[in-house]
Amino acid sequence: MKKIIALVATVCSLGLGTAFAQLGMGPQYDGAMNKLFGDNRTFTARMEIQSSTGDSNTISTPGQLSFDHGKSRFEMNMGDVQGSIISPEAIQQMKAMGMDLTIFISRPDLKVSYIIYPGLKSYLQVAAKDTSGNANPDDYKLEVTADGKETLDGHDCARTKATVSDKDGNKHEFTVWNATDLKNFPVKIATADGGHPTTMVYKNVSFAAPDASLFDPPADYTKYDNQQAMMQAIMMKKFGGAAGGPPPGQ
Repeated sequence: MKKIIALVATVCSLGLGTAFAQLGMGPQYDGAMNKLFGDNRTFTARMEIQSSTGDSNTISTPGQLSFDHGKSRFEMNMGDVQGSIISPEAIQQMKAMGMDLTIFISRPDLKVSYIIYPGLKSYLQVAAKDTSGNANPDDYKLEVTADGKETLDGHDCARTKATVSDKDGNKHEFTVWNATDLKNFPVKIATADGGHPTTMVYKNVSFAAPDASLFDPPADYTKYDNQQAMMQAIMMKKFGGAAGGPPPGQ
């Protein structure tokens, strides 16, 4: 048992337990962001998130996004991340443990988020910190100012400076590239909201509604409510010491 606890501590020290939170991975479609998509309420796209860590290091995270009226699902592979603050050794450890393939699901309607690890057939369920993604779009006011034209990935785009205000008067500022041949879909969004410059780029956009099952964790996956319990259970199973481990979700 002491060996298992030591292994859990080692894994956490490598950054595996908090890697995604540290990197800001998993797009957050709050009420302000939702407003930028206008009438495009369902879509799938190949997405890349480019975010600054505040030390001149930019992290690029590609993945597949599904979106349906505020609900979102982002699938990514840790091995595809460029400029990561996590060491190559930690990434290899994640791959060896089956944690490199990760799915983030945001359900503001249920006030929960899920972090799913297909390689482990397990997932974390956490209380959502921001449920404004399920808010009434009429609670937000969008003001745009023309900022030129640009062609991105073969799409003619109208570039605008956009300000979204919520009902409490809080303002969120963005630069948005709306593709005129894609129902004015924002194929690129840049913002410094939250203190760190972030850019989101969308490609291969489809407006077909994603299957509803994509926004729920698989029924046969094991649920956990905290990272440490999940890591300890994985280690117990991996090293043949499942007996005596904490029950899932504890």
